[in-house]
Amino acid sequence: MSYVDLTNASHWLQVNTLPSLLVELHLSSCELYHIPSGIANLTSLKVLDLPLNHFNSTIPKWLYSLGHLEFLDLSLNVFQGDISSSLGNLTALVYLNLGRNQLEGEIPNSLGNLCKLTFVDLRLNNFRGRVSKIFESLSRCSSGQIDNLYLSQNNFSGHLSDQLGSLTNLRYLDLVIHTNSFEGVVSEVHFANLTRLNIFSAHENSLTLKTSPNWVPPFQLSILSLGSWCLYPSELPGWLKSQKHLSSLNMSNTGISVSANWPKQKHFDPFMSKVVIDLGSNQFNGSLPLVVNLENNNLMGKIPSSIGDLLFLRSLHLRNNNLSGELPVSLQNCEALILLDLGGNKFVGSIPTWFGQRLVVLSLHSNKFHGAIPDELCSLTSLQILDLAHNNLSGTIPRCFQNLSSMATTSLGASGYTRIEVFRVEFDGFDGFDYFVETYMDNVVFVTKGREVKYDTKLGLVVTLDLSSNMLSGEIPEELTNLGGIQTLNLSDNLLTGRIPLKIGDMGSLESLDLSVNQLFGEISPSISNLTFLSYLNLSYNNLIGPIPKSTQLQSFDLSSFFGNKLCGPPLEERCNTNEAMPPAGDEKHGEGHLLKDGGFYLSLGLGFALGFWIVLGSLLSNVPRSNALCQFQNRIVKKLYTAIIERY
Repeated sequence: MSYVDLTNASHWLQVNTLPSLLVELHLSSCELYHIPSGIANLTSLKVLDLPLNHFNSTIPKWLYSLGHLEFLDLSLNVFQGDISSSLGNLTALVYLNLGRNQLEGEIPNSLGNLCKLTFVDLRLNNFRGRVSKIFESLSRCSSGQIDNLYLSQNNFSGHLSDQLGSLTNLRYLDLVIHTNSFEGVVSEVHFANLTRLNIFSAHENSLTLKTSPNWVPPFQLSILSLGSWCLYPSELPGWLKSQKHLSSLNMSNTGISVSANWPKQKHFDPFMSKVVIDLGSNQFNGSLPLVVNLENNNLMGKIPSSIGDLLFLRSLHLRNNNLSGELPVSLQNCEALILLDLGGNKFVGSIPTWFGQRLVVLSLHSNKFHGAIPDELCSLTSLQILDLAHNNLSGTIPRCFQNLSSMATTSLGASGYTRIEVFRVEFDGFDGFDYFVETYMDNVVFVTKGREVKYDTKLGLVVTLDLSSNMLSGEIPEELTNLGGIQTLNLSDNLLTGRIPLKIGDMGSLESLDLSVNQLFGEISPSISNLTFLSYLNLSYNNLIGPIPKSTQLQSFDLSSFFGNKLCGPPLEERCNTNEAMPPAGDEKHGEGHLLKDGGFYLSLGLGFALGFWIVLGSLLSNVPRSNALCQFQNRIVKKLYTAIIERY
């Protein structure tokens, strides 16, 4: 009866309506709030499957009297309190899953009476106590049969190392023990009997791994996670080369400083090519190996062309190193890339035109790229984050940026955002009891609202375009305002001219807008008042004039948002001339009130220029070369005047 809504049938389940000889009862995800008391009479029950409900009581005492139970799953509920020592009565139990509840206290020693156990899941509770007691209990009769052991995200503590060797006959082990307070030294001796070890996840503990250079493990791992361990010696272990089926490796923040022992994987099948390697926050030096996450190290040299062998690479983090040279053309072979973060290095050359169509995040900030922004970037319709800031880019902002459709939409998927998930790895055991899921979520660092932030779990919510601190010129394309999904737009510290786009108010998702340190002129477009989500604005150090449009957001910004201009009106102290009152947002006749005043200025300027032109021309009629040079100069002046008048009206 799993996945059937029994909310209105809960009373029926409380009475003795269930057949007493029932052997299996499956009620997972049935919207139940009270565990059916009628189950107490099912003395022949062998399978009790109750996950994904809303039980919020203690585990009922009558449950411990079901002596024939072989399978018990109470996971993903809200059970509270301690586990009774009566647990030891369930001597037929093979599968025990109490994970993802709010259970607490110590694990009773009677766990050692369950000699047939092969699967134990206690993760994501509030259990406490010494982990050695758990292993001592299991070692009494069942440790040699345990297939899966989950202890993660509890409050266990103590030495783990002395107990590992007691699990002598582990099959398809998912030994997930991270985020506890384990300590001690783990050496190759403790793994000697773990010949079937498949998954070892123990990050965020105070453990030390000590192995000899020539050690060859007796197991083949698919997932290894030792983040924040201490490695001795402080180098990438040489035995990793023997792990042919590794799909996920986490040795971040382990103090690694030597990079001699890189696992070389030249051939990939469709599954094993989905390799995530996280070695961030170490102390690497030397040349770059084939990895995924090497951010915040001291890597030097060029990216090797062999990076192109990683055909199924999803994410490449190399930010904050000392890498240099041009990006290898072979990187275009990595067509599955969704995130490429190369910020904070010394890469040179022009921005490549061959980036893969699946890119969601492209960060090249703080390098030495030069030349124009290629129009080919406009074809990356999945882009949500484009960060080209702090380079030497020149030319104009491509008008075709309006084709970046993922930046144009204001709704990213049915749930409101795109989940940037590199992949999911799932394992199912042959007996239906083994199950493991690991999701690798990505992250990126960029500047928004004037400060640097790091997004990871909310990365899919972010839409950003940052072209700041370059040498871009020309006007801000009006087409850019079609990107209504952008939340952060930073074009500051360039050589941009012209006016703020009239339809800037169409970018309704904007939360951060920085156009400072450019050469923008004219009045601020009244439509900017439509940006109701705007919480950061910087228009300082341009040539803007006139009144600041009125809106709740604009008048609340600090004065520094408008410094270095000739603006007036709140929040500035300088008052505006009443003749310069700003018309309401969207008024297409804006500027007509200045026509006579400014028109007279340009008319006088034109007449004076014409008079001077004919006087000088008459004096040069006898000198043809000088006449030609003067004509060319005058033509340029006339064009500039014509352009200024057209732009104005």
